[in-house]
Amino acid sequence: MKDKIWEKCVEFHGHACGGLTIGYKAALYAVELLDLKTGDECCVSEDEQLVCISENDACGVDAIQVILGCSVGKGNLLFHMCGKQAFSFYNRSTGKSVRLVLRPRPEGLSKGESFRYYQACSPKEMFDVKETRIPLPEKARIFKSISCSRCGETASENMMRLQGEEILCRDCFQDYNRFQV
Repeated sequence: MKDKIWEKCVEFHGHACGGLTIGYKAALYAVELLDLKTGDECCVSEDEQLVCISENDACGVDAIQVILGCSVGKGNLLFHMCGKQAFSFYNRSTGKSVRLVLRPRPEGLSKGESFRYYQACSPKEMFDVKETRIPLPEKARIFKSISCSRCGETASENMMRLQGEEILCRDCFQDYNRFQV
């Protein structure tokens, strides 16, 4: 079954690589640590019951999408961009959560050697298991669409800005910065 899941991840991502392997093993480890119910092939989250906050936007995120069903559009794949190979997983049904942080790999490995190294590691060897640091986000909200006073394009109300008497999208809004030269 794991080979079939891996192939789905590769197909979705477009190629096999060390980065995809990181996300693949993180997702499988999250399934184990959070006692998630697994189907025949993947553990696809219904709605927002399972949430992933990724600290990077690298290849591994694609495997998390395939295996766990987390997606930006569904509102259960969020980003805390700090460039770390770390993923926080939350199970809303049970209240359990876990943060997986990639351990350093041996130095001096080529791209191919790095791929083979990650493929050979078990998730327990690859990740430090830590408590989550970011509180579980609220469920996604649906916001009203509002037209920008300048460009006329619509955006969700939570992204609009008030400048003088105008309601502006972020593209038309001009930040105040006294120190800008």
